Amino acid sequence: MFSSVTEFKASFLKKLEMTHGTSFAESTKREQFQTLGLMIREYVSTDWIKTNEQYRTNGQKQVYYLSIEFLLGRLLRHNLMNLGIEQVVSEGLNELGIELDDLEEIEADAGLGNGGLGRLAACFLDSLASLSLPGHGCGIRYKHGLFEQKIVDGYQVELPEQWLRHGHVWEVRKADDAVEIPFWGSVESYHENGRFVFRHLNAESVTAVPYDLPVIGYETETVNTLRLWSAEPSRFTANVDILKYKKETESISELLYPDDTHDEGKILRLKQQYLLVAASLQSIVRSYKKQKRSLLDFHNHVSIHINDTHPALAVPELMRILMDDEGLGWDEAWNITENTLSYTNHTTLSEALEKWPIRIFQPLLPRIFMIIEEINERFCQKLWDKYPGDWSRIENMAVIGHGEVRMAPLAIVGSHSINGVAKLHTDILKEREMNSFYQVFPERFNNKTNGITHRRWLLKANPRLANLVTESIGPAWISNPEKMEALMKFKHDSAFLEKLGDIKTANKQKLAKIILEKTGIAVDTASIFDVQVKRLHAYKRQLLNVLHIMYLYNRLKSDSDFNLYPRTFIFGAKASPGYYFAKKVIKLINTVAEKVNNDPAVNDKLKVVFLENYRVSLAEDIFPAADISEQISTASKEASGTGNMKFMMNGALTVGTLDGANVEITELVGEENIFLFGLSASEVLDFQRNGGYYSREYYHYDQRIRDVTEQLVNGFFPDTEDEFTAIYDSLLDHNDQYFVLRDFASYVDIQERIGDEYRAKDAWLDKSLINIAKSGFFSSDRTIREYADEIWKIAPGHKK
Repeated sequence: MFSSVTEFKASFLKKLEMTHGTSFAESTKREQFQTLGLMIREYVSTDWIKTNEQYRTNGQKQVYYLSIEFLLGRLLRHNLMNLGIEQVVSEGLNELGIELDDLEEIEADAGLGNGGLGRLAACFLDSLASLSLPGHGCGIRYKHGLFEQKIVDGYQVELPEQWLRHGHVWEVRKADDAVEIPFWGSVESYHENGRFVFRHLNAESVTAVPYDLPVIGYETETVNTLRLWSAEPSRFTANVDILKYKKETESISELLYPDDTHDEGKILRLKQQYLLVAASLQSIVRSYKKQKRSLLDFHNHVSIHINDTHPALAVPELMRILMDDEGLGWDEAWNITENTLSYTNHTTLSEALEKWPIRIFQPLLPRIFMIIEEINERFCQKLWDKYPGDWSRIENMAVIGHGEVRMAPLAIVGSHSINGVAKLHTDILKEREMNSFYQVFPERFNNKTNGITHRRWLLKANPRLANLVTESIGPAWISNPEKMEALMKFKHDSAFLEKLGDIKTANKQKLAKIILEKTGIAVDTASIFDVQVKRLHAYKRQLLNVLHIMYLYNRLKSDSDFNLYPRTFIFGAKASPGYYFAKKVIKLINTVAEKVNNDPAVNDKLKVVFLENYRVSLAEDIFPAADISEQISTASKEASGTGNMKFMMNGALTVGTLDGANVEITELVGEENIFLFGLSASEVLDFQRNGGYYSREYYHYDQRIRDVTEQLVNGFFPDTEDEFTAIYDSLLDHNDQYFVLRDFASYVDIQERIGDEYRAKDAWLDKSLINIAKSGFFSSDRTIREYADEIWKIAPGHKK
């Protein structure tokens, strides 16, 4: 049905009438979108079935990527592109009077993630399928995703995300593959046939129902699967308040990251995590057993990856399945578990390394807690044998300690591989944050620097630039992105650089139109588009950015000789609903924007824009338009970052600290093609370990700092009263945990250099070209090949 424009049109019209019972003339855009989506899903179904059958019959080792987040974004054009049918469909729709762009706008972003963690998982799935590797995703089908962000009077307001309001055309409900998940109750143990048997009694059962989405590889016949679990009431539950039970059950898969400041939220998060793990693992084992292979050989055919600590319960759950359901002994089960599981750490922040109170964990998951207790006892005994009498070390490394279950130690102890996501991050894990574990398991620690799928973030998001790359060096870069380095031959090529500049201008004009439509703010496309879009967190230092904008405003007002190159500062960020400080920073950004944008004395030089509800589809318009990529986290705190890679691939220049993957970007492009500032990671870690930083010293000795900090509380912003007192106190009374004031002067200096260098357009475009040419290293294809070869031990299947 996609072999020619004529055939496509006939199939489309027939499918529309059959599916929606309406004529084409009477059909809505939504009906047209859903018709096209169904046609694509049917088109790939043969390859989807064939892919799964091949994995089964060939006995290929498969990997299952467990993640609490999958930030997919829209899939329509991405699927058309990967299938190689975008042109036929676009022309066919055009002849029917339909714009493909209009249908793409109908599709809701699948908001099943919060930031880099979820987008990384989505990029990894794309690369697995495009490399014809047998790899699938397992996640949760959140009814309302994270939340839809609205900005009202400068404040973030959270609304339920309604991405499923009209259904989801890509998914297939697999009710026959549903899994029963027990919570609460008690555990009975008894001897049977010479072994201990455990039985979970009086449990409250929840049904996990899978919804499968096809993951389509780029120009391959491989179609892998993303399985998302939805929590539904179980038909086996009796003697309960049915309305209360139904509400509690459905809440498990209702929202991503429910507020866990109270016990109710902690219980809900634990339920989410166990439902993801238990449903996925039981489904995986069930599928494996159909192949009639020995469970003792399970780890040679299956690899299960724990993406951050959220799925760390995979360790005790796999042990439970192997022992309780399949009758294996502890040692056999532990050998399989260790060799099946692998774990990626994504943070050095202690608050992100989850810990759960025993008083909540034990009653909710009684059998799982028993297994974790045994894991802890055996691990502590191993530590005692290695470090006899070193109680402090054992206490700090224990899986259970101080009344808590510690998820990171659980994942480390139960996995054969632990990886960081950038060279610096992995070094910090090995040398500092997880050094005690590294000493025990040195062979398990390794680095896998993150990557992004260049097919979405360049080929799809920036077709003008992608076309220029293909015209200049041929199409081989699409399959082998490191071939983009061939663009280096166009350094100093004025004709090429002119085309590159024209593309950036066109992308800025497109974004400027979006900004005007969404905010009413008219921005100068000749200005520097300076962009910081990412999750709002104190360590990412959106605050440093906005304090610098306040400084620029002050200087423009007070110094008539200040020749600032016009700047448009663009922000996009969601703050966690319970994160008070982050929400205050959003209010500050919008308050500064209101003051700056309404002051005719400066707004030909300075504009500030906050784009609400930052998401994948909006990011696809932002990255191609950026001149400057703000990657200004406190050094040592950003594990990797992936936004830095997306900006780089689209020709933006990075202003950043030597943190995360910024280090590797610098190594690739050279220090002359990136704007570095601030403390190093080792300096930050030394300050944190030994003290010696006093933020008030910087306040007293730098008038610029004193001015902007005092403006937070002295009435400079009308009608704000005590609005920003918490920010002021964080900088001075709480000694500026993330070294904003320490790095302020260095940041101001590097920003001045940016303005100076942007004036030399050809030299700037040369730097942009170098960043694009070197960005192929950061393709998730490279990252996934490393995971496949070095951790999962999986090999490609068939290709076209």
